[in-house]
Amino acid sequence: MSTLQRAFSRIPWAYTARRLLIAIPTMLAIITMAFLMMRAAPGGPFDGERKLPAATEAAIAAKFGFDKPLHEQYFNYLGGVVQGDFGPSYKTLGKSVNQLIGDGLPISLTIGSLAMLLGITLGTLLGVYAGLKQNSSADYGVMGVAMFGISIPTFVTGPVLILIFSLGLGIFAVGGLGTYPNIGMTPHNMTLPVVTLALPQIAIISRLMRASIIETMRSNHIRTARSKGLSERQVIARHALPAAMLPLVSYAGPAMARVMTGSVVIEKVFGLPGLGSYFVDGALNRDYTLVMGAIIVYAALIVLLNLVADILYAVLDPKVKYD
Repeated sequence: MSTLQRAFSRIPWAYTARRLLIAIPTMLAIITMAFLMMRAAPGGPFDGERKLPAATEAAIAAKFGFDKPLHEQYFNYLGGVVQGDFGPSYKTLGKSVNQLIGDGLPISLTIGSLAMLLGITLGTLLGVYAGLKQNSSADYGVMGVAMFGISIPTFVTGPVLILIFSLGLGIFAVGGLGTYPNIGMTPHNMTLPVVTLALPQIAIISRLMRASIIETMRSNHIRTARSKGLSERQVIARHALPAAMLPLVSYAGPAMARVMTGSVVIEKVFGLPGLGSYFVDGALNRDYTLVMGAIIVYAALIVLLNLVADILYAVLDPKVKYD
């Protein structure tokens, strides 16, 4: 049996089905709480510095269903969500929430996915190297850089990278997605946002992997593998790494959902129209449906990626049994 077939056979299908069923009431609870909290917040999407005439307010309320009882508004909204319709945007006229999310989510997913890929790759390599060289100058150097990366916030790192690589060297774009007709996600305008978002992940993952590899290398199954005559490289690759990756899997699930749905700071610093920017603008403008749509997407990703992390646990560690 090949490695892929063995991994596939370890997937807990019954557990996966149960988790997906449990996700339904979980999402319903999230939608309900978000809906009630948005309605309880002071102000409304059509409030301004000047009060609108009563007839205009009544017409707006009738158009968007604000004149109906709260429970009726809720069930109407829930019915649309079940059909995949998040409703119209109250502030961006002529566009639905689905269209706005469709515009912003690919940008956030691209930046977040690339940042997590870079963070997991470099963080794992640096953490394993530091763990295998424990208490050496290389270990201290890697952990020192990691502490520096954790301590410096992205709203500082981003402008510094812009100052050096955009304004100074002119290698990358200052921000945005380019100008017509060259609009799009290219290495020229996406490298700095990805690197800025990846730096804290590299630092966190390297520290996590260092501690995990040190603990794993002292375990009994590693001593058993060495006693069988396996080379140190085989011991690390076949036995140490799969076990040491388990804490990373636990961290990466929620982290990927958080990073992939858009970093508000990164998108604001680099002027990118991602989901995080839409979420902030929607909250400031009381655009209920836009904020609700962003919350639902984020919650769905959290649920899905946590499930993927649990499944990977079972695939990486044969001792883990869910069924």
